[in-house]
Amino acid sequence: MTTSPTRSAATALLCWLTVLLEGYDLVALGATIPTLLKTHYLGFTAAGATAVATVSLVGVAVGAAGLGPLTDRFGRRSMLIGSVLLFSLFTLLTPFSPNVAVFGVLRFAAGLGLGACMPVALTVMAENLPARRRASASTFTMTGYHVGAVLTSILALVVAEDWHVLFYGGGAVGLLVVPLMWWRLPESAAYLAAKQEPEAERLRLRDLLGPRFRRVSIAVWTGSFMGLLLVYGLNTWLPQLMRSAGYPISTSIALLLVLNVGAVIGLVLAGTIADRRGIRPIARIWFGAGAVLLALLSLRIGNSVLLNALVLLTGVFVFSAQVLIYGYVTQVFPARARGTALGLTSAVGRLGSIVGPFITGALVTAGVAYPWGFWFFALVAALGLAAVLLLGGRSETVSGSEAAALQS
Repeated sequence: MTTSPTRSAATALLCWLTVLLEGYDLVALGATIPTLLKTHYLGFTAAGATAVATVSLVGVAVGAAGLGPLTDRFGRRSMLIGSVLLFSLFTLLTPFSPNVAVFGVLRFAAGLGLGACMPVALTVMAENLPARRRASASTFTMTGYHVGAVLTSILALVVAEDWHVLFYGGGAVGLLVVPLMWWRLPESAAYLAAKQEPEAERLRLRDLLGPRFRRVSIAVWTGSFMGLLLVYGLNTWLPQLMRSAGYPISTSIALLLVLNVGAVIGLVLAGTIADRRGIRPIARIWFGAGAVLLALLSLRIGNSVLLNALVLLTGVFVFSAQVLIYGYVTQVFPARARGTALGLTSAVGRLGSIVGPFITGALVTAGVAYPWGFWFFALVAALGLAAVLLLGGRSETVSGSEAAALQS
């Protein structure tokens, strides 16, 4: 079965848009919390806002873990469309919350849909392209995340304290995408082929921790955890870490933008190079370079050009290292288990996204954020490198035609 270039482009665009929704949602909530606290909307307190932010991320983790296996059972197309619909409806309902508890419940429900969006979209993108291009398929798709974050930042500045617009906008865009997906998104040919296999040859959830897949599963889960811990920890606390180091507040905030510009550059570079050289060796270089750069940020740098260059390079290596893990999963696991494997890898990573800001916040509260925050992040990147070093060759997972396509 072949796919026309037009259909492939439409599929790539729709997958990219679903990942954009997650980047949009992250900033939408972050931009809303200060207004909720300032106006005491629904009686919001700092503790209530923290609880809402946490349950939102928990919902994303549960959605990624729970809906991932369903994509291997019921198909990529229906699960992706359903996930976007679920996220969009509950996002639209959020501004109508009568109290903080309902606000949190709606955010959790939206997170369930949102959590499934990214792993399913990455699976569809991987199966829409040749195996030799699966690294760039993952990294290209993830650029949508950062574009969504930038767009929401701009919208948040425009609407100021009218935070309802952010949720209406995210829900409306999602609902507009749903009919487009129904019209233009095909079912994955790899999934349809896997469905034709005898039942005895299909993989179950527990098989991912069986002898054949155990080492690679643990390695990619660990790498994903460390990678997302870095992404969320840095995006949440970098300005405060730089302030603790003595940099002006304007410089600290600007460096967050520089970090994310580096992230987009890194995603493009990492995917392109990994398709040519193999995902494992490039992931090792990316995590290793990230560890060194994060350690260097613990030094007080007086030259602004050098400081910006160092933060830019940190974004290049740190933010795309974790995405290479996704590329490896889509490449090394067979189609009949790909959705489950990617969903669980994403779910474990989401735990890191919760732990990262929490630990860094504790360091800030204790007054030791600088330099211990950067040393902590450097250690996390080193642990990510150790996880990638555990990844073996092609024989540990796939075989036959899939193994022939695997680049190691």
